[in-house]
Amino acid sequence: MKINEINTIKELKDSGYVSKDIKDEMIFNLQKNLSNGVSSFKDIHGYEDSVIPDLERAVLSRHNINLLGLRGQAKTKLARQLVNLLDEWMPIVSGSEINDDPFNPISHFAKNKIHEMGDKTPISWVHQSERFFEKLATPDVTVADLIGDIDPIKAATLKLPYSDPRVIHFGMIPRANRCIFVLNELPDLQARIQVSLFSILQEKEIQIRGFKLRLPVTLQILFTANPEDYTNRGSIVTPLKDRIGSQIMTHYPKTIEVAKKITHQESNSYNSEKIYVPEIAKNIIEQISFEARESIYVDSKSGVSARLSISAFENLISSAKRRMLINGESETSLRMSDFNAVISAINGKIELVYEGEQEGSVEVSRFLILESIKTFFNDFFPKIKKLTKQDEDDPYKEITEWFKNKEFFIDENLDNKAYNDTFKTIIVLKNFVKKEIPNLENKDENFMCEFLLWGLSAFKKINITRTSRGLSFSDSFSDYINRL
Repeated sequence: MKINEINTIKELKDSGYVSKDIKDEMIFNLQKNLSNGVSSFKDIHGYEDSVIPDLERAVLSRHNINLLGLRGQAKTKLARQLVNLLDEWMPIVSGSEINDDPFNPISHFAKNKIHEMGDKTPISWVHQSERFFEKLATPDVTVADLIGDIDPIKAATLKLPYSDPRVIHFGMIPRANRCIFVLNELPDLQARIQVSLFSILQEKEIQIRGFKLRLPVTLQILFTANPEDYTNRGSIVTPLKDRIGSQIMTHYPKTIEVAKKITHQESNSYNSEKIYVPEIAKNIIEQISFEARESIYVDSKSGVSARLSISAFENLISSAKRRMLINGESETSLRMSDFNAVISAINGKIELVYEGEQEGSVEVSRFLILESIKTFFNDFFPKIKKLTKQDEDDPYKEITEWFKNKEFFIDENLDNKAYNDTFKTIIVLKNFVKKEIPNLENKDENFMCEFLLWGLSAFKKINITRTSRGLSFSDSFSDYINRL
């Protein structure tokens, strides 16, 4: 359809255009996508067999929807992708505030204009990207914001009584007629404001200041809510929940691979060509979020957003980039010592319980990093036993003995050559890594040496100390004696 050539209702009729309710429009396009094997929701990972099928069933059922889930579970991203189910262009009566259908006008303005001009009534075209309305449900939201109110200035200017529909100032919902309207964080909306949504959801009419106005708006409404809000800040009133057709539970990524896809997609730093990032480093970053969601120090009800991994990875890359710039180098490799930079990203993304507050946010963040390292340690190196019998060989004995009366220090700002030379001073460590990982590439060698040290410290075999300049590794027993 050549929309540039269709500017009046007559031309619209001649083109063969047929008006559709927005939900019928979405159903038609979804059916076409499903039949052709085309995904309606792009760049949404981990929901292919859970949330997306539920969402598609809700659309096919013509339901208004509530996405219920913890923070950082792509609820808003899902909602915004619903516009992919709309037609590319939609005709409206030119000048209409509420996107009046030229064939089925509902506002006083559009009805009068069509009555006066007939088939010569001008029309405008609205792109699908402009058919998305979003509102955050803050406590100060009013009925006037959502539904509308009487405009006394308009009434005085036009010399009309307040009962005249021409003096109404429409709120966001009527203005979203024939569009998608998303209300985020629904429990934060005051109960008396939630009540004003009843007639819109069920009877498709609005009431303003006691004046009943039959306004058959047609729109797809989607709410988002966080389960935590039900007890902390508010709740969804029961009659409103009853009018919402489908409530769909979202969730966090269930595997490391899915989590890495999300971070790869959302991170600003993922494609840093001059910084080599070992795959194990990406795994550790994602595992930090998994550990946080299970940690006794973190409030599980609050959730751990996927933004933790994204921000942590960006800080990790920025640490390597900063070192590269300081040393005037053109390229570098990521180091385990760069993980100290992710602590600031973790601190702001987790809510601590009482025990966590006692430990302190920095210590909890370090604990989560070490627990993540422990998760992958046995994939590369022999399992560390808590107690070793005298006649039983300890595979790490030679390394731990090296640290007796010795200290191994890694400056976080060392250039590439100096960093490589540092590990030449502890040959036993390099030999052990080469023996346990025979096919290890040279560019991963130093990283895995440092990974081994972090792992040994996580299992209390050696001690790790954070200084203002870098990291110091020493014998854990000797360090304990020195503290006495």
